[in-house]
Amino acid sequence: MAEKSFKYVILGGGVSAGYAAREFSKQGVNPGELALISKEAVAPYERPALSKAYLFPEGTARLPGFHVCVGSGGERLLPEWYTEKGISLILNTEIVKADLASKTLTSAAGETFTYQTLVIATGSTVIQLSDFGVKGADAKNIFYLREIDDADKLVEAIKTKKSGKAVIVGGGYIGLELSAALRINNIDVTMVYPEPWCMPRLFTAEIAAFYEGYYANKGVNIIKGTVAVGFDKNDNGEVTDVQLKDGRVLEADIVVVGVGGRPLTTLFKGQVEEEKGGIKTDSFFKTSIPDVYAVGDVATFPLKLYNEIRRVEHVDHARKSAEQAVKAIFASEQGTPVEEYDYLPYFYSRAFDLSWQFYGDNVGETVLFGDSSPTSTTHKFGTYWIKDGKVVGAFLESGTPEENKALAKVAKVQPAVNSLDQLATEGIAFASKI
Repeated sequence: MAEKSFKYVILGGGVSAGYAAREFSKQGVNPGELALISKEAVAPYERPALSKAYLFPEGTARLPGFHVCVGSGGERLLPEWYTEKGISLILNTEIVKADLASKTLTSAAGETFTYQTLVIATGSTVIQLSDFGVKGADAKNIFYLREIDDADKLVEAIKTKKSGKAVIVGGGYIGLELSAALRINNIDVTMVYPEPWCMPRLFTAEIAAFYEGYYANKGVNIIKGTVAVGFDKNDNGEVTDVQLKDGRVLEADIVVVGVGGRPLTTLFKGQVEEEKGGIKTDSFFKTSIPDVYAVGDVATFPLKLYNEIRRVEHVDHARKSAEQAVKAIFASEQGTPVEEYDYLPYFYSRAFDLSWQFYGDNVGETVLFGDSSPTSTTHKFGTYWIKDGKVVGAFLESGTPEENKALAKVAKVQPAVNSLDQLATEGIAFASKI
């Protein structure tokens, strides 16, 4: 099988890969120099849509509507765009071996690809219950959501199991967004998670109380402090119920598992320096191997604002790290400077008629402001995190675009706070005047 050679290769087909391709085009890549290799069958798309509008009964999102880079208000990169730009879009191709020393990638079909510069944009894979040997975890209608194929199967199950019962295993992003999407589809939903409250990596107990109360009012049953330990199935192999560690048994026509992900770094083990579960990079996303860059979920990078090394799993960082790496590649070739990556952590979610944004770091003391009652008519409330007398993080539910912009600014500027009581009274007005 003939070897294919490229000056640049982007390995991966997710958000980072698509944004990297756009930046290569902006930087003036020549036709034939760049390939994007993905195991998925479609061109890169905005992955967050899969847990939101893709599952809605009305206003449903479908490709080509959410190919990158529409998620950040940019041009939609249809498959034709890659052709027009002379970029080789190599789909349905799983790379099973990466030899960084010889700059060679090998596919499952035995094809080989060589490169001069590699951008690793392999993203994450979902953690599966079968990884822990959970009994019956191979039953039909147990779903994980990472790729469009997963979402298509879930959509089909929602249609087949109309007005059925769903159990959502996990209380993080996926758990909250999918519980909402399934309720909108008139499915009976129970969420199960081991932590004392939902989204514990970000939410305080007070923030979580709002969402748990709101979801309960929408008909979502929430069971905390336990985990799924087994599944029963019928003669067709379809899941029928979920056994919990606390002894309860929940009927289920559909199960969706969202218990986290892990970065896809296996191909590079022992070849590149790693840290905190990811591939270690500098502020330009260069790895320890010359001409190899890592972006998005797989990169552990210097977070300048907090003077520490972190790995960030979020679409905003996936986009921005990809752009930074490609700018750095061209700057290196041209001998021109490029600014260090100076990232402000940003997370957001939308579910039901709710929409929250968070900027900064969730460490230190917290101050809750606004109306955080689950029955509030406005849903508008927020939280500041204060460390060493300064605001370091800010969260807001149902903010306006202007208020969310102010939120970002306050987390970046980190103004001093004289009185926590005054901060609680001022609320979002404090951020708006910075």
